[in-house]
Amino acid sequence: MATQALYRKWRSRTFEEVIGQDHVTRTLRNALAKERVAHAYLFTGPRGTGKTTTARLLAKAVNCVGEGDNKPCGECRICQAVDEGRLLDMIEIDAASNRGIDEIRDLREKVGFRPGEARVKFYIIDEVHMLTDPAFNALLKTLEEPPPHVIFVLATTEPHKIPATIVSRCQRFDFRRIPLTDITAWLAHIAEEEDLMVEPAALEYIARQAGGSMRDAISLLDQLTAYGSDTITLTQVQTVLGAVASQAVMELADSLIEGDLARGLDVIDRVIGDGAEPRQFTREFVEYLRGMLLLKMGDGAGLLRASVPDETLEHMKEQATRLSPRALLRATRLFNAAALEMKVGFLPQLPLELAFVEAVVDESVTESPAVSPRAPAEKKTPAAAPSSAQTLKEPAPSAVASEPAQQVQSGSRPPSSASAPAVKEASTQPPASPTPPVEAGDISFDVVSEKWQDILAQLRQTNKMVEALMRSVSLVGVEGNSVVAEAQSDLLRGRIEQPNSKSYVEQAISQVIGVSASFRCVLKGEYRAHPQSTAVPGPSSGGETNQAESGSSSGTVSGDSDEVTSEEDPMLQEALSLGAEIKNED
Repeated sequence: MATQALYRKWRSRTFEEVIGQDHVTRTLRNALAKERVAHAYLFTGPRGTGKTTTARLLAKAVNCVGEGDNKPCGECRICQAVDEGRLLDMIEIDAASNRGIDEIRDLREKVGFRPGEARVKFYIIDEVHMLTDPAFNALLKTLEEPPPHVIFVLATTEPHKIPATIVSRCQRFDFRRIPLTDITAWLAHIAEEEDLMVEPAALEYIARQAGGSMRDAISLLDQLTAYGSDTITLTQVQTVLGAVASQAVMELADSLIEGDLARGLDVIDRVIGDGAEPRQFTREFVEYLRGMLLLKMGDGAGLLRASVPDETLEHMKEQATRLSPRALLRATRLFNAAALEMKVGFLPQLPLELAFVEAVVDESVTESPAVSPRAPAEKKTPAAAPSSAQTLKEPAPSAVASEPAQQVQSGSRPPSSASAPAVKEASTQPPASPTPPVEAGDISFDVVSEKWQDILAQLRQTNKMVEALMRSVSLVGVEGNSVVAEAQSDLLRGRIEQPNSKSYVEQAISQVIGVSASFRCVLKGEYRAHPQSTAVPGPSSGGETNQAESGSSSGTVSGDSDEVTSEEDPMLQEALSLGAEIKNED
């Protein structure tokens, strides 16, 4: 024969034994003393906080026939019948399994019958939010004007699902989560009465795991009594509940603060491999982060002293000083979301691992103390025509250059070359921050290619996320002082081209190469190296190149006069350096 569960054995028998709901019990006792008991009540609140128990106590008190003013007495025939569950005039209905209109119609038919043994017929409808809309409509009129010998008590954990027409016809009482200290004290009382040896730390841990529910706490204690040991210890409780030692939680917090991905993932793998329940571990880590957040933002020591050992509290204080409030808040949100996601995930520890990686990696983007993000550098006009393998190094032309060539060198738009896209690109916007000019040929493809790994290593020190993105692109060319890389997808290119990410890349290149540099990322297949042809047609009518009349929209240089070489015309040299193509149109 099965033994009686502890939560049923230790169900409150009087209003004084109801733990943590003084605002409810006091009101009900005063109503009983003044004979102002309502015809309908709505009890709401989390599970295991005493809603159904209080409803039964109210039924006992209303029908108690014992002597004295203290109701319920617990000794009369009505009180004993309620305690033993055999009072026919107290009807408990589970709305989760009796939620249709037919069940409510049956209730309405039986409401009119007078009680057989008690003075008042008591209906307790548990989980009332599960009733269907037609069932609520059928209950509405009866609930509004019940017979004088009937009292309704509706209990629910989700009051927002109950129609307002029902709520307005009841006196509502909100049951609160039971404080940790009250649960611990009541568990100690039960352990003493049941001759159980339990460590105080174990009782406190059980109370914390109950989450404010007295029934859950007593059920956990009942489960641990069958463990087979004379004394219930904290280690046994953690083993039975699939919990982990606080040392593993602190170690994971240290890995998060130090940004050590390998160590943190190893802690998670070791804890899960040892048999800990992933969701339980995540919940404990969220509680730990919450404690650090309270210590960081206010007087958390007073709030946590009742639930956190002193040595753990000191360690939390030290860790909280090493993490910024923004990072701590973000990590708490990430791991809390991971705990919720574990309900539906096919790989339980995956949300925990993803939350840890995201908290470490993304934090380096937003909270990097070593480098402050700066505005992206201006795309400077190349001063020489480079190939994809190297940058040409040629002496600057003499002062005999024509006026259009001088305008190209200064970055302004020459009036006769409105269709040259390279010139337009150079004049789109002013530089965000002043940088020293770079001479043509100061950066070559070979130098950048040789030091590419050093550039990535420098990026890793300043921003790990951008470094990871840059390892997915390929170096394809150098144009003057601008380094060009190629991305496989438009999404990757967009992430790298973001001003924040781009500024980190440009700073890393400048630090490693030793020359101020700019950077741009193109989609695979878009980059074309500049040509190095030397033979071009000469300029038309007076030596000026008229690109508008040539009908070319891609910066090609053409004309009708005699052919000249690029070395003979400094203006053609400048146009070639800007990406112009040479055509010979006959």
